[in-house]
Order: sequence, then structure tokens, then C-alpha cells
Amino acid sequence: MNIEDIKRLRELTGVGITDAKKALVETDGDFDKALAAMRKKGLTKAEKRGEREARAGVIGTYNHDSRIGVLVEVNCETDFVARNEIFTDLVKDLSMHVAASAPEYVSSDDISAEVKDKAHAEFAEKAKTEGKPAEMIDKIVDGMLKKHFAERCLMDQPFIKNPDQTVGDLVKEHIAKLGENIVVRRISRMQLGEVSE
Repeated sequence: MNIEDIKRLRELTGVGITDAKKALVETDGDFDKALAAMRKKGLTKAEKRGEREARAGVIGTYNHDSRIGVLVEVNCETDFVARNEIFTDLVKDLSMHVAASAPEYVSSDDISAEVKDKAHAEFAEKAKTEGKPAEMIDKIVDGMLKKHFAERCLMDQPFIKNPDQTVGDLVKEHIAKLGENIVVRRISRMQLGEVSE
């Protein structure tokens, strides 16, 4: 176990020196195992923090070739964190992600019952016309709906800089690092020449 590993573990997870040392001792110096253990621990804490009110924050912007413009409101609990470089970098990354991946919703909670019902009816009809067995249709439709909306919800999309991780996981990771609740409140994406329905 060396000092560099302890430093790296702290930077990647936001834990203290004692916790970083302890994690490395418990995994016999295996950095990857220690990192996984600390992330798991941090994410558990992050989920508890998710209940705290987040009213500070910033509105991030991103402009791509003067053709795509994005506004993203990301909230945290204090102005101190809102000015933190880790937080501002997260907001930049989220703004770029929205420009590239064009999500329609922040999360599945933002999708109206009407939109869900319409998609459900369309997928059920499709499954029937494809001759799927009647007893399997509900299961098939559920899978299709999950995939359909995951592609359209920011928090469920694979993060453009690391597709092995969803945007939701990236945000949770930052909650663990910064020790505050972080909420992506609103997103807005405009593309030149786009006609709204």
C-alpha cells in the first residue's frame, strides 16, 4: 500500500485518508477492489443525501457550433459546493451530454401518464401484429417501454464520456464526492432550424 494509491482513492471517491487507508488494508492493497468498495459505500451515503433539499446551484450553458444550444439547471445544497470546480465540471459535462444525446426528460418521473399510456398502446399493438403469444405481450411491452424511455431520459442514458456508466450514476458519484445532494432540475436543448410540435 503506497501513498499514491491512498491519494488516488481519495480523489476518485471523496473519502478521507483514514477511510482510504482502511479500504486498501481490507483489500490487501488491491486498488480496484478498494475503489469498488468505497464507491459502493459512497453511493449508499449518496442515496441518503438524495432526500435533502437542494436549492443552491448553477445554470450551465453549452453552445455547439452556434447550431445547438443547451441550458441545464443543476442544484446542490450550498453556494460553497456550487462554486466548487468538481461541481462546475459536472454541470459542463451534463450540458455537453444534453447537446450530444438530446434527452427529452430529466428522469422517468417527468413523463406524463398520457405519454406512457400512448407508448404502451403502440407497443402492445405492434407485439400483437407481430404475432407474439398473448400471455407474453405484457412482458414484451414492459421491456420495450423501459428501453424506449431509457433512451429519452437523461438520468438513464449512458454518459457520453463513459458509456459504462449512466448519467444518474455519474450524479450519484458526485453526491458521494461532494457530500451534498445534487439534483438535475431542468434541461432545455435548442437546435437551429428545429420546429417545435
